[in-house]
Amino acid sequence: MTTKGITSFMAILDILEFPDTRLRTKAKPVLDVTDKTRQIIEDMFETMYEAPGIGLAATQVNVHQQIVVIDVSEDKSEPLVFINPKVTVLDGEPELLQEGCLSVPGFYEDVERVEHCKVEALNKNGEAFEMEAKGLLAVCIQHELDHLQGKLFVDYISNTKRDRIRKKLEKAHRLQAKQA
Repeated sequence: MTTKGITSFMAILDILEFPDTRLRTKAKPVLDVTDKTRQIIEDMFETMYEAPGIGLAATQVNVHQQIVVIDVSEDKSEPLVFINPKVTVLDGEPELLQEGCLSVPGFYEDVERVEHCKVEALNKNGEAFEMEAKGLLAVCIQHELDHLQGKLFVDYISNTKRDRIRKKLEKAHRLQAKQA
């Protein structure tokens, strides 16, 4: 891709998987949105679409900055960027909804979230904006912002279920390491 005479190449980033302790790192605010920040965002979109997923927090790709990318559209046509996001619950009772996560591949569990929120953030150009989100988008925003705080959806489920998932993923990681 060429932009203003600068050639950039998108890259697929490695997604950290539970129980990797780096997923527990709290992300730091982005102080200045630069070309490097925008390259991270492009790489995150490329990684998310390839995975395939609908949301990705920078923490999941071992970049500990408050950056989230989301696209809940069927045809990957509505990419959203949230830098230094803050969420406010607007209304509605929390509902149990099934969630999955690129950092916890192959597992889905019910998590209680509200389905209507407001998010304030910076876009990829560093411009402040706010938007209301409902339904899947609201849930996805809350899920991804948890990552920026070092929290995973498995933290909302019982210790027994979380330990079972951890053991299965650790076993899968050992098998992958042997095959490499």
